[in-house]
Amino acid sequence: MGSSIEEFLEQCKQSGDAAYSAFRSVLEKLEDPNPRTEARIFLSRLQKRFDSPESCDQCFQTFHFRIHDIFLEQYEGYKGRKKLTMMVIPSIFIPEDWSFTFYEGLNWHPDSIFKDKTVYGLDINPRAVKISWINLYLNALDENGQLIYDEEKKTLLDRVEFYESDLLGYCRDHGIMLEQIVGCIPQILNSNPDAMSKMITENASEEFLYSLSNYCALQGFVEDQFGLGLIARAVEEGIAVIEPMGIMIFNMGGRPAQGVCKRLFERRGFHVNKLWQTKIIQVADTDISALVEIEKNSPHRFEFFMGLTGDKTVCARTAWAYGKAGGRISHALSVKKIFEFLKNGIQEISNSLDLSFEDDSIADEKIPYLAYLVSILKESPFLPYEPTAGSRRFRNLISGFMKTYHHIPLNSNNVIVYPSRSVAIENALRLFSPQLAIVDEHLTRHLPRKWLTSFQIELAATDQPSEGALTVIEAPRQSDLMMELIKRLKQRVVVTGLAHFEAVTSSAFEQLLDITREIGSRLFLDISDWFELSSLLNSNGVLKYLAGHPLPSHAAIICGLKNQVYSDLEVAFIISEDEAVFRALSETVELLEGNTSLISQNYYGCLFHELLAFQLADRHPLAERESSQEKPAEVIGFSSFAVSVLDSAELSIDEVGNSSLIHMDVDQSFLPIPSPIKAAVFENFARQNTAESESDLTTSIRQFMRSKFGFPTDSSTDFIYANNTLSLFNKLVQCCIQEDGTSCFPAGSNGNYVSAAKFVKANILTIPTQSEQGFKLTGKVLADALATVDKPWVYLSGPTINPTGLVYSNKQIEDILSVCAELGAKVVIDTSFSGLEFDYENHSDWHLEESLKKLKSCGKPSFEVSLLGGLSFELLAGGLHEFGFLVLNQHAVVDALNSVPNLSKPHSTTKYAVTKLLALKEQNAGDLADAIVEHKKIFGNRAKRLRGTLRNCGWDVLESSAGVSVVAKPSSYLNKSIKLNHLAKNGSIADITINPEVINDSNVREAVLSATGLCVNGGAWTGILSYCRFTIALEDSKFDRALDCILKFKNIVN
Repeated sequence: MGSSIEEFLEQCKQSGDAAYSAFRSVLEKLEDPNPRTEARIFLSRLQKRFDSPESCDQCFQTFHFRIHDIFLEQYEGYKGRKKLTMMVIPSIFIPEDWSFTFYEGLNWHPDSIFKDKTVYGLDINPRAVKISWINLYLNALDENGQLIYDEEKKTLLDRVEFYESDLLGYCRDHGIMLEQIVGCIPQILNSNPDAMSKMITENASEEFLYSLSNYCALQGFVEDQFGLGLIARAVEEGIAVIEPMGIMIFNMGGRPAQGVCKRLFERRGFHVNKLWQTKIIQVADTDISALVEIEKNSPHRFEFFMGLTGDKTVCARTAWAYGKAGGRISHALSVKKIFEFLKNGIQEISNSLDLSFEDDSIADEKIPYLAYLVSILKESPFLPYEPTAGSRRFRNLISGFMKTYHHIPLNSNNVIVYPSRSVAIENALRLFSPQLAIVDEHLTRHLPRKWLTSFQIELAATDQPSEGALTVIEAPRQSDLMMELIKRLKQRVVVTGLAHFEAVTSSAFEQLLDITREIGSRLFLDISDWFELSSLLNSNGVLKYLAGHPLPSHAAIICGLKNQVYSDLEVAFIISEDEAVFRALSETVELLEGNTSLISQNYYGCLFHELLAFQLADRHPLAERESSQEKPAEVIGFSSFAVSVLDSAELSIDEVGNSSLIHMDVDQSFLPIPSPIKAAVFENFARQNTAESESDLTTSIRQFMRSKFGFPTDSSTDFIYANNTLSLFNKLVQCCIQEDGTSCFPAGSNGNYVSAAKFVKANILTIPTQSEQGFKLTGKVLADALATVDKPWVYLSGPTINPTGLVYSNKQIEDILSVCAELGAKVVIDTSFSGLEFDYENHSDWHLEESLKKLKSCGKPSFEVSLLGGLSFELLAGGLHEFGFLVLNQHAVVDALNSVPNLSKPHSTTKYAVTKLLALKEQNAGDLADAIVEHKKIFGNRAKRLRGTLRNCGWDVLESSAGVSVVAKPSSYLNKSIKLNHLAKNGSIADITINPEVINDSNVREAVLSATGLCVNGGAWTGILSYCRFTIALEDSKFDRALDCILKFKNIVN
């Protein structure tokens, strides 16, 4: 361009009018294709000159313009543009909370109502039109002046036009019919009516032109008295130019009161849907004295709020006085959609899909989830590894919702996810193990019966955690009665909710915080009943308190989520701002529950995402939170027994920062999920009504048990289902404890199960196994081990043994069961890792029916065999469907299981999918059968490659013929030195110290991880001295990298 930036700025500095004149010259060059590129580059240089928020504000004050970027995406928001570049000058409307909130409301609409449309931008302010054209060029061309094309090879210049117009006058005069009308219109009468009668020209004063964006004149409608006359006129003008199936969208300030806003449209025959509402700060330069005058002369009261977290409305007169005194006033802003939302047809879908809903709120929930589910199934070959504290995405969405809607500055490391609220409560009580706990009577239904019937109340005076049974006292849901009980009994753990009338304000919550702080109790407050997954929120005193104060270290929040479609689809979370509590709760849920169903997390994650994706990121700076000056009394710590188990258990390793660990230490398949699995998962959500027979799991599992293992069942057999096998196993261990039995594990068992049994304080016996037998359990060794054991419960993994990958033959299992029958042992056979035997010649199916009938007739009455199973590996679900089942024939065990409730049961969609997949498997044909054969080949080849690499690198490897893991001993590395990056206490990698250490059984896992980033399980997990476990169900590239890591470890040590 002709002038330099300095010359241009010097012209702008003279006045706002001069700045407008300078930019009008720039616009002339942008409109001419020849100098257009040069003009756009000039604007880029101008923007970079003031590239910080502070310099940008200074530019506006000094040079009377501002060019800055508005970032549009957060929380994996809508695809397309990441940002908009926007220029403003003093004489036009400058977007603030009002317009940004309106933009967020527009984002709520599906893309389809705006896509491929010509957009006409209309404004009565001539300068606003000119600046809009400049903004169009800023976004239609990149910083180098090149056109930006969309997928249809069009640019914004092909789709957007701007014209000077009084409301819809331009469209009416030019015969333009519209499909949508979107209006962001002033809603306050100008207190000086004469000012609005001036001629509107480009050369009018800056003050007058700017006032057009904030104030309106009388329009001759009854709504004038509320400041809504201009909107009423726009609605009536719109009727003449809108298409028959068109949509009108207006912003509506809540100041006149919700009923007045709604009546404006309803009396003209429109149906109103309110899609989005929030509170925004009333801008200081808008004079609300006209509203005060209306209140003075009429009975009407406008509605304002004191601050963003205020719940009760105040009138315009109070708001005016509060604002004059320095207070911040807010009012509600809604997006009103005037015509029914027309459901667009979706092409190429399954015949099972049914998108007809009587209730639109259900459609609003389910349709976005189906779209999200399709994107997962199409774009992700498998589900990624996720921490047991919960999916990172899901925890980020929860913390983002708290930050955006409730102004609470949380992050993902403040949130732990659980299968249900009752599970969260039980896990917390087990972690702290108080002598005496008090629990809200509404929250005790799923706690172990033993806790609710114990009478060891005199132990409450003890401040230490209980290393024996704990006692739970039920309390009414009323804070004054609860606090009286806390003062009298001095319970060290309190779990309670609040009555609805107490939840409106923060008073009851603050009183509970104070009393529990005084006596050193842990407080877990349940907010499930009044936590809303909605953009239209009611008052919530607890969350309002947390917006202004950190959550004290002795307190945590529990919340169970609800949805409108599936009553049996549960997910819960705990919020804690104490790092030690977060870490301990995360480790506890890993031991007792494993991963919460990713499908369930994704479902609720989609709901959170829908509430967040349409909003602009970080638009409201969070208020400074008041820090508490009071230190709590010495609060009850974690149970020393729980701490010792958590310290000794080999728990998962979290990735931090941008680290990319390779996980050969998790029981999840990362191979591509076959299409029949994906189809079944989609169909179970797509259908609305299924016949009971289509979800008849019991018939399907009964047939599966018979054909796979020859396991006998009859009408007296009980089938129990859960979200995973670990939770079922833990309930069996608790039954063993109730019987005063002993849980017996062969050396070389599932390390997760052994640690879980220790955590719930089971009596444990480790049965020795020998390397000569491949660390398999034999009948002779079992007989010697159980000779003096009273009430043994024997755990076996079979036919495929996890972790060794060996297989029990039919003869071997019969020998073991014979010993158990003779000694009256109860046997739990875990079949979870069976079904993927790749060495076909060395194993055959089990046929247990005849041998079990014989053993039952001659063995002790207490002898019983139960089958524990899961289908994630058997059906290659890869974490897409977590599912566990337990088949047992002894009613005494069933009764015991009923006394230790809290099983996280699979919801109806999972039952439907598993039933369908089992039917496909029984047919042994088609794509699923082919996929199973292919996966067996892959596992066989990988096991061979891994064993070869390990042997070449000096490991002693145990031959495997099935399953998804290989075990090996680092014989060549033991007693050699290596420098270790020590793991932090929370299991994450931290460069705390780097010390030379001698490799031994206790640190070999840490040595491999520190040297290579490869996660394996050590001897503490496998139960076999010095033997490590390597899982092989990785994606191709990571499996190859894992082999490289093994070679790298060899080179580092040697």
